[in-house]
Amino acid sequence: MTDQRIKSSIDEIQWPAVPDPRASALLAVLFQLEQSQWWSVEKLETAQSAQLQRLLAHARRSVPFYRERLKNAPTAPGSPWDQDRWRTVPILRREDVQTAASSLVSTDLPASHGVLDEIFTSGSTGQPIRAVRSELWGLFWSAFTLRDHLWHRRDMTGKLATIRESGRDKAPYPDGAVSDNWGYASGLVFATGPAVSLNITSTFEQQVEWLQREDPDYLLTHPSIVHRLAEYCLEKGIQLSRLRQVETISEVLRPATREICREAWNVPLVDMYTAREAGYIALQCPAAEHYHVQSEGIFVEVLNDREEPCRSGEVGRVIVTPLHNFAMPLVRYDIGDYAEVGDACACGRGLPVLRRILGREQNMLAMPDGQMRWPLLSSSDLQAMQARAPIRQYQFRQKSLECIELRLSTLRPLTAEERETLRSWVRDKFGHPFEVSLTFHDELPLTRGGKFEDFVSELRR
Repeated sequence: MTDQRIKSSIDEIQWPAVPDPRASALLAVLFQLEQSQWWSVEKLETAQSAQLQRLLAHARRSVPFYRERLKNAPTAPGSPWDQDRWRTVPILRREDVQTAASSLVSTDLPASHGVLDEIFTSGSTGQPIRAVRSELWGLFWSAFTLRDHLWHRRDMTGKLATIRESGRDKAPYPDGAVSDNWGYASGLVFATGPAVSLNITSTFEQQVEWLQREDPDYLLTHPSIVHRLAEYCLEKGIQLSRLRQVETISEVLRPATREICREAWNVPLVDMYTAREAGYIALQCPAAEHYHVQSEGIFVEVLNDREEPCRSGEVGRVIVTPLHNFAMPLVRYDIGDYAEVGDACACGRGLPVLRRILGREQNMLAMPDGQMRWPLLSSSDLQAMQARAPIRQYQFRQKSLECIELRLSTLRPLTAEERETLRSWVRDKFGHPFEVSLTFHDELPLTRGGKFEDFVSELRR
C-alpha cells in the first residue's frame, strides 16, 4: 500500500488504527487482492473455477431462469473444472436479460449477502436493462476501487474533481457539488481529501473555469471530455497547476487522448474498464498502458466468431461472469464490447491482459465487401483532419454500406475547398470511395448517460 492513513473507529487509538467492522471487511478483501495479483495464471484459474462452481450451483438451485440453462454446467463445488461443459452454457445476451426480467433474480439469496440494490443501465447500447446487486457484491466493487487508487499511487489526501454527473439539477455550474471525502470506499477506510463534482452538461468553457477555480490534484471524467478540455487549454494556454493525474471511464479511450493530455498538462492518463451491471472488468496496469482483468471478481472470456477463446493479438467479443453477485447472476454475459487479448505482462502480475478495449459492434465500420473494421483515429489522423479544416468536434455516422455522414462542429464556416478536401480524406482513411456527406452543428450531443462516441453505425446487424 502507499502511505495512506487508515481511519480509526476509536478516537483514543489513532495508530495503528482500529477500523470499524465495514472498513475491516474491506481491508481484509484488499489484503487478499494484494497477494493474489502476483499468483500464477494456473493458481488464479483454480481459484476462479472454485468460485464459479459455487455461483453456478446457487444459480441453478435458486434462479428460475437458470434451472434448465445450467443443467449441463460444471456446478459441483470441489470437483475438477470441466472446460468443455462450461462452453456448453449458452451466451447470455442483453435481450435475454430484458426478457427474463425477475426470473433472473435469486429466490433464496443467503442473508449474509445483505440488502439488495436495483439499477437500470443501457450503457451505450440503447437497450436498457434492470440489474439487481447485493450489498456483498458492493464490498468487492469497493475493494477494486481501492485497488485502482493504490495501483496508481494516488495521494488520497489531495482533491479529486469529477465531471460525470448527468442527472438533472445535480452538481450544476458554477458551484457544482462538494463532498468531504472521495466516496464510500475511499472515505470508509482512509482519511481522504475533498471531492468536487460538476454536471456533464456544462459547457467546456465552464468546465475549464471550474477546474481552474477548484485546482484539483486528480480529475475523473470521460475520455471525450478530457480530449476537449485538453484542446481548449492548449489553445488558450491554460495550466492546471496542481493536477497530477487524469482518470477516464465509460468510453473507449483513443491513443490520441493520452497524448494530448500529456501535451496540455504534462500528466499521465489512467483508464479503467467497468460496467454498472458487471462491476470492474479490467484496470490499467500500473506499469503499462494495457489492462489487467480483475480475475478475483469476474471471469472474462474474449471469444471469436466461432465462440472460441481468442489468442494474443486477436480481437473478440467480451463475455463476462461476475463471481460474487448471487442476487442476479449474469452467467456468460455478452457485455457488448470487443477487446484485443494481450501477452502476459512484464510487471509480473498473473492477471490476464487486454491490450485494447475497442468498443461495441455499433462502433465498427461495415465495408461493402462484407469486412468489418475498427475506424480508430490515431493522433496523426486527427492532426491530418485538423490540417484540412478548423474542427472543434467530429462524429462519423455510417448511414449505409456506401454512405458516411461526417458531423462537424467548426470554428468558422468551411470553404467549398475545405469540404471537398475533408471528403477525400475520409475516403482515403477508410479505404473506399464512400459517399461522404457533411453536416454542421453548434455542439454534438452526448448520449443519455453523458457519453460521446466518435463513430456510430446505423446499419442493422
